[in-house]
Amino acid sequence: VEKNFKLEEKITMLQQQNEELRARIEQNTVITRQLSEENANLQEYVEKEVEEKKKLSRTNEELLWKLQEGDAASPVKLPPASSTSFYRCSSGDSSPAKVRTLRR
Repeated sequence: VEKNFKLEEKITMLQQQNEELRARIEQNTVITRQLSEENANLQEYVEKEVEEKKKLSRTNEELLWKLQEGDAASPVKLPPASSTSFYRCSSGDSSPAKVRTLRR
């Protein structure tokens, strides 16, 4: 009878441990899901940042190239103001892209 009682106590103790472990497993599962979502969000953010960095790098290279090409193509001295005239496009738009310089 005493041996049976000790075995029943041991069974009860093992069942409690089993329940505690199941609760820990559930908690770990919830945390794992949360971390997976956070990881996916962070990975998406990093990919966007990498793409933005590449885009900015390409833009920077393009601007540097244009700057160098502009320097190579432009004369060392600017012509006197009297020999250069500015004409606006017939649309009347005064944006810099629409202004042309013509030599006389």
